[in-house]
Amino acid sequence: MSKKALVVDDEKVIVKGIKFSLEQDDIVVDCAYDGLEAVNMAREKEYDIILLDVMLPGLTGFEACQQIREFSNVPIIMLTAKGDDMDKILGLEYGADDYITKPFNILEVKARIKAIMRRATKTAQGKGDIEYGDLRLNEEYRRVFIGDREINVTSREYELLELLASNPGKVYSREELLATIWGNDYPGDERTVDVHIRRLREKLESTPSEPRYVRTKWGTGYFFQA
Repeated sequence: MSKKALVVDDEKVIVKGIKFSLEQDDIVVDCAYDGLEAVNMAREKEYDIILLDVMLPGLTGFEACQQIREFSNVPIIMLTAKGDDMDKILGLEYGADDYITKPFNILEVKARIKAIMRRATKTAQGKGDIEYGDLRLNEEYRRVFIGDREINVTSREYELLELLASNPGKVYSREELLATIWGNDYPGDERTVDVHIRRLREKLESTPSEPRYVRTKWGTGYFFQA
């Protein structure tokens, strides 16, 4: 079954180029040219991935990402201005899974999309649930629960939590987490990990400043407290 992508950018030449390239890999591509249109399309259809430009008319990419996160955990890649670190960090804060800087190489875009899709749809044969107290991870469907309440996490957030929870007590440095979850060739820095950890704590913990599950080993990294 073909994968489905939503490409959102107000520059129609960019959208056309990405659409053409992805369709060569049998990915079905829908296009939107402003933030509100993107939110409406994401609400009406199910996508395997969304490419979302930061600078959009109507709703900005950040606002669109935030609204989409209220009803969907579809992987979102933000398209940001080259060298604008604040855009990258804000994108992650608003719930994006990844970012790509403009101008970009379409081969890099395709590689990043395929990597995220592959991880998000990896087979779960023999996998079950990971449980610690009220916290439960359903590995087959990549869902997280606190008691009976489902926690809406992004693809990257789930992967981070699954890795840590599968190896309780093991301390991972930021460099190790970046390489394991994002890949050795990922161009981002360690702040990406910190942002995702902070967002996880805000979603999982009753008191994020005093986390029960995802703990910090000062000067070293992060670990899961069983």
